[in-house]
Amino acid sequence: MSSERKNKVISKLFSGFIQIHILRHASKGELYGSWLIEHLQSHGYTLSPGTLYPLLKRMVSDDLLTFAEKNVDGRIRKMYQTTALGDEVLKEAETKIKELAKRYL
Repeated sequence: MSSERKNKVISKLFSGFIQIHILRHASKGELYGSWLIEHLQSHGYTLSPGTLYPLLKRMVSDDLLTFAEKNVDGRIRKMYQTTALGDEVLKEAETKIKELAKRYL
């Protein structure tokens, strides 16, 4: 497998991990994109705004997240939070992660 093809496959897998991570944090309270980029970097994921914001938009259109524009320190930010469906999906994903971890760890 070429390294370019391998990177595309890994990128697809990491996209799912990132979405679960987003749901987890958005279920605990509102978050915004630039905070999320910095936070994900601390976990080893490097995302550009051009990658993250379309992902967030897709998650909103899939009814996993809601957003509201809010004034935060004089800046208008899109604040994201999970929907009821997002919470359900997160709960199921966490169950699957635990099952998978038991098999491999």
